[in-house]
Amino acid sequence: MTTSFTPDKLSTVELKPSYNIPLVLVFAGIPLLLVNPWIGGVVAIFGLFLMFQSVIIRLIFTATDLEVYRGETLIRSFPYREWENWRIFWNPVPILFYFKEIKSIHFLPIIFDPKTLKICLEQRCPQK
Repeated sequence: MTTSFTPDKLSTVELKPSYNIPLVLVFAGIPLLLVNPWIGGVVAIFGLFLMFQSVIIRLIFTATDLEVYRGETLIRSFPYREWENWRIFWNPVPILFYFKEIKSIHFLPIIFDPKTLKICLEQRCPQK
């Protein structure tokens, strides 16, 4: 996919965290503890893990790259020019963000504001 945009017209956008998925998992784990403690515990712990990730991980859309930060440390940068495709799964309640680069694919849970995520993707990497 060829990305067409004017870098100087795009501002840097930091996505706000979204705690929807982590909270649903934590609250779903509580009644599951009564049915099956192992499954309920795993679901609740996974929800807490995603909650922690929501707090410390930041996605920043720049004019040329998607940058992933842990606190103030840049973990990884994904240049849009290497993106082939992207998709947000399940529109009624977005739960998963997928994007494919030339050499690899990536899946991220939606622990960020899904509306701003979609707007930034459409601006920087319009789909054909």
